[in-house]
Amino acid sequence: MKYVLDFEKPIFELREKINELKTMTAASEVDLSSEIKTLEARLEKLEKDIYGHLNPWDRVQIARHPERPTALDYIEHLFTDFIELHGDRLYRDDPAIITGIAKYKDEPVTIVGQQRGKNTKENLYRNFASPHPEGYRKALRQMKLAEKFNRPIISFIDTKGAHPGKGAEERGQGEAIARNLREMSHLSVPSISIVIGEGGSGGALGIGLSDHIHMLENSTYSVISPEGAASILWKDATKAKEAALSLKITSHDLRRLNIIDEIIPEPRGGAHRDLPMQAAYLDVYIEKSLNYLMKLSSDQLMNNRWEKYKNIGSF
Repeated sequence: MKYVLDFEKPIFELREKINELKTMTAASEVDLSSEIKTLEARLEKLEKDIYGHLNPWDRVQIARHPERPTALDYIEHLFTDFIELHGDRLYRDDPAIITGIAKYKDEPVTIVGQQRGKNTKENLYRNFASPHPEGYRKALRQMKLAEKFNRPIISFIDTKGAHPGKGAEERGQGEAIARNLREMSHLSVPSISIVIGEGGSGGALGIGLSDHIHMLENSTYSVISPEGAASILWKDATKAKEAALSLKITSHDLRRLNIIDEIIPEPRGGAHRDLPMQAAYLDVYIEKSLNYLMKLSSDQLMNNRWEKYKNIGSF
């Protein structure tokens, strides 16, 4: 059974009714084509109305949808010859971040991505896409390797935040993220970041300081989760919906604030509704960004990056 979000229930109930009528028509001689056509027109209108007027909390739910495509899904659809590279050469391999090299339209690129699981077992293995410091050090190792071999870097952001556990703090979580920010700001090769789900706090920034930042339409990007903000502001995590509205975490909010560069559209209902179509949308924006950035010299890249982050945001 498909996972249905609360605000989607009227759509799925109507769709089930249509399927029931189609089953009845196929199993008997009763012609219900007129009724089916009427309900399909109503379904089309209902989908446009609901998905065309999503509030920030609705988008948070879509960004967290358990069937939402992951970094590995997009890698499979967009790149060829992907070779995953493991470990930070200091402590261990962190499965919450995947890194590797691949070809994009026959050109070599380096890929970094935060990886969620698709079931409980996978989520436990991936630590729910919350990286440890060794994950950020692994990412930086690959970014520096990309710089050495003059390969552009493409990052897929999808995390609630860096792992907040005692072990991660003991191994230098804050230092690892801070070092990544410093080093990414000085990279001499083009870099593109795409928020494909949740972009949470420093955990997202740790692989996301890039020349171009794009977001999928229903993804979120924020300094803190709505639940975390509600717990701090109102001492009540159940006020997450109100916090989501105040935080300005949606792609449209962040585009207006000049924090991201482009909003990548999603199929109606979310990226999980049509992965090949969503991958095709991403392909357009990745190609556009690379075509522009690859023409710039290293000095131009770094100067533009400095200007971008110096002027980011609105007050």
